Order: sequence, then C-alpha cells, then structure tokens
Amino acid sequence: MDHSLVKEILLSGTITLHGQFLRGSNYTFLVRVENDGKYFEAVYKPARGEQPLWDFPSSSLGKREAAAYEVSQYLGWALVPPTVFRTKTTPLGPGSLQLFFRHDPLIHYFSLPASDRPKLLQVCIFDCLVNNADRKGGHILQDEAGHLWCIDQGLCFHEEDKLRTVIWDFAGQSIPGTLLEDIRRLERALEINIELLDNLRHLLSPVEIGALRLRCQHLVMDPTLPLYDQSRRMVPYPPL
Repeated sequence: MDHSLVKEILLSGTITLHGQFLRGSNYTFLVRVENDGKYFEAVYKPARGEQPLWDFPSSSLGKREAAAYEVSQYLGWALVPPTVFRTKTTPLGPGSLQLFFRHDPLIHYFSLPASDRPKLLQVCIFDCLVNNADRKGGHILQDEAGHLWCIDQGLCFHEEDKLRTVIWDFAGQSIPGTLLEDIRRLERALEINIELLDNLRHLLSPVEIGALRLRCQHLVMDPTLPLYDQSRRMVPYPPL
C-alpha cells in the first residue's frame, strides 16, 4: 500500500457519501474518495457529529485519530490505517477520513486464534504510548490478508493517565529490544524532527505532545508494560 498516495487522495479527492454506520455514539459515515481516476472507500467522522465529553476537548477526536496514524507510521508499526484530518470540501464539515478495508466483523480481539495473539504485543505498547482510553475488543480488526489493524483512536493522547483497554495479556512483560529502539527513535523525533512535530502540532496541543514524549521516556527507562490497577477502571465499557 502506498500510504502517501492514499493520504493525498483522502486529503484532496471528491467525497461521496455512501452510507452511515449506525452503531456508536458519534456520527460516522462510509464514503468514497476519488481523485484523477483513483478512489478509495473511507470512514468519515465529522467533528460536528462528536458527542461532548467532559475530559476531552470538543471537536478534537478526529484530530486524535489522525495523530495516532502519524505516530504509528513514524514507529514503522503499520497499526493504524491511513488517516487524515480534512478541513475543506467535506460533506458535513471538517473531520477525519480513514481508509476503509474489507474485513470479517466476527474476527476481533475476543475471537482471534491463539496463533495471532502474539501480534497484540505491539498493540499494547502502542496504546501505552498514545494513552488510549478506549481500546475495545472490536477496535482490533483483521484485513483479508491477515494484517491486524487498530481503529477508533479518538480517545487518545490525553495528558493525564487514561489507559483503558481489554488487552491485558502482556501485563508486566518486558518490551523487546527492537520495539524499544523504535520508541527511543520516536522520543528523539519528538524533540528534533520538524516534519513529525509540524504534523502533530496541527492535531494535538503542545501539552499533549509533551506528554507523549514523557511516556516514551518512561518506557525507555522502565521497559515494562503496566500491570492492571484494581483501584481504578482499566477496561472500557462496553468491552466490545
């Protein structure tokens, strides 16, 4: 997949509404995005369709979706489908556009075979980095080629600890050296990489970017995945 081409089309192509996803608290639509004879199906989440939350700024969830993609790509982990936050020529105003991929909806975290579960380690580490407050089982999907993708990253990047996930398979385990080196590279980039910082500054606040860098530093200093804390709610509701 040529991610740069997909992003270009998502940002500049003509959007045609095809339908609405009826499950979920925020307005979400299936669209077709076409440019110069090339097209993709995408999931469109207009900011005006977000339900207000007490702990996240209003109309910010789509930007967080796009920021999660930028972080995943910089790490080289390919966990998040190509995602942009588009502000112009959209049917219902500014919002996120994420590449839609064909998948079996019956395959998710709770139904993954044992042979595929080791792949979730990378997802766990990613959720710790982006501070995912809503990793439900249905947010882990598998495409027709067997690749695992993470969707619905709207509740990420809060500066306070908000980690809530159904994936506690690897609690207390050490982070492998190769993945730890990726985290070190991201931590350095959040200080000096102008392109990455420019991309994130359009999507997150300076405090949230600083908190992301601190989480990288903490994992580098103590490369161990967190344990389940029974003193607070650590699993999202509903879990699927």
